[in-house]
Amino acid sequence: MKDAMTQSQTVPAKASRPAPVRPAPARPVAAASTAPMSQDKRPLLPRLVDLPGLTTGATLIGTVLLWEIAVRLFAIPSYLLPAPSAILNSFAAIGFSRWMLHVWSTLRVALLGFGLAIVVSVPLAMVMMRSALLSRTLYPLLVIVQSTPVVAIAPIIIVALGAGDLPRVVITTLITFFPLVVSTATGLAATPPELIELSRSLRAPAWREMTQIRLPYAVPYIFSALKISITLAVIGAVVAEFVASEAGVGYFIQFSTSMFKLPQAWAGLIVLAAMSLLLFQVVVQVQKRVFPWSLPKSEH
Repeated sequence: MKDAMTQSQTVPAKASRPAPVRPAPARPVAAASTAPMSQDKRPLLPRLVDLPGLTTGATLIGTVLLWEIAVRLFAIPSYLLPAPSAILNSFAAIGFSRWMLHVWSTLRVALLGFGLAIVVSVPLAMVMMRSALLSRTLYPLLVIVQSTPVVAIAPIIIVALGAGDLPRVVITTLITFFPLVVSTATGLAATPPELIELSRSLRAPAWREMTQIRLPYAVPYIFSALKISITLAVIGAVVAEFVASEAGVGYFIQFSTSMFKLPQAWAGLIVLAAMSLLLFQVVVQVQKRVFPWSLPKSEH
């Protein structure tokens, strides 16, 4: 009897033991997390169009081919419009050392004028930002200087400053500095007023307000102006070489056109375009490497 009672007590205990919990089947992991990204299943042409620089390169090559065909088909003389093949041959006709002489002369003046424009423009914009009186006084004068054709005053500058690099650097600076002044002043004025009020409530010195609050907010504006000004610097150097110079790509183009050597003149024009693109990319890379936070998210 006692054994029967013991068995009757143990049976419910066995029945009440919870069944072993089986682990839930693992959910299939999304293919995108473990497997490589799925291949683009679009047709070939839309994928090629999305490749960076492909459409630009294809357009350029197509234009050059049409240019070559048109010149040969209509028998256009080279002193009017040279064929791309003639321009290519003119590159080889000019020695490498001669090319380097002209390129370095133009590049040196462009960089010196560009650097001088930065040295003048940024402090001038800071001074104009601090004083409303100076801003009202200087801004109209800057507009007058910018609106005056530099080609017209370039001979006067050459006569006043003499031969050499100095007048050409000054001419380059006059063409280059205006976008820097305007963009820097705009960037300094775009600082949120709350930060300015906070710095003044903490009695921060004026130089710290300018260097640590206003200038960082102006960096995107400054680099936008630098990208414009670096190309204008090349234009300014060429304009100065047109007026008075014995070397430089601008002088080379002027000399070639006066001798009706149009293929050489076109070759010099291509060199100038390549120089401008290279300097523009240098400014872009400096911003990406040194001030990446100043770029919009789409350019990171």
